Amino acid sequence: MSETAHNNASVRVDKWLWAARFFKTRSLASKAVKGGKVHVNGHRAKASTGVHIDDRLDITKGEVTFEIDVLDLSDKRGAAAIAATLYAETPASLNTRQQQAEERRVARASMPRPDIRPDKKQRRALRRFKQGE
Repeated sequence: MSETAHNNASVRVDKWLWAARFFKTRSLASKAVKGGKVHVNGHRAKASTGVHIDDRLDITKGEVTFEIDVLDLSDKRGAAAIAATLYAETPASLNTRQQQAEERRVARASMPRPDIRPDKKQRRALRRFKQGE
């Protein structure tokens, strides 16, 4: 248990997400919480919601969903190695994320890509075509 965990029974969810390095800034974490992208124990969280040890968090970042169990509390951002000890991802969540990553990789490989970048004249032609001119 970290030093902060002994002093506090809970930590704000936006601070914890930032400290656990799920979001680069605390404001991004707060926006995700306000946008309904974070659920604590199955309930939609507010930024001020307290996170306790053994809580289950569902975090959605873009197409990726994490389902994690809180192992430790911290409201200070530290090294990535320390942040990784704050939580444990469920095996089902890990398998789902790996499966989705593989599907995205296959989809990206099947998309045709040009060999060279279009020059200025070709970019203008593409823009005219897309805008319907």
